[in-house]
Amino acid sequence: MAEKVNNLKAVDVELKDKLVAINRVTKVTKGGRTFSFSAIVVVGNENGMVGHGLGKAKEVTEAIQKGIDDAKKNLISVPIRKGTVPHTQKGKYAGARVLLKPASDGTGVIAGGAMRAVLESVGVHNVLAKSQGSSNPHNVVKATFDALSQMRDAVSVAKQRGVTLDKVFNG
Repeated sequence: MAEKVNNLKAVDVELKDKLVAINRVTKVTKGGRTFSFSAIVVVGNENGMVGHGLGKAKEVTEAIQKGIDDAKKNLISVPIRKGTVPHTQKGKYAGARVLLKPASDGTGVIAGGAMRAVLESVGVHNVLAKSQGSSNPHNVVKATFDALSQMRDAVSVAKQRGVTLDKVFNG
């Protein structure tokens, strides 16, 4: 099962960041309109570790930096098997629903927008993904994280059940 990684420091791992979406928000005041920005950012080491964050600020670059800092605090570890996910998994958050299916070599990342950024950051090279329901990038990213956090590899399943690896596959 994917577990939250709190003991690892962000400096221990080389993380690459991807900007998923940026929103300009307007607040109308007596003196006119005040603009601010919110940025959704995904960071990952492309080897099974990924995190997401939201940053808000008056400047775009500052919002992105805040998002990166927030994402480094929300890292999870995801099992990857031969460049794809170990099994089919559904995830949901609010109105967003996602489906992740393993794919053979050469398929590529078949996923849209927000899901693609998360899957590429985690290091999955071949996957079939479908986003249903809400297309709100906030919710799609969180639904993808829900699906990824439920992923388990065969070793952890065997350990949890208290049986050997052969028994998991053959029995």
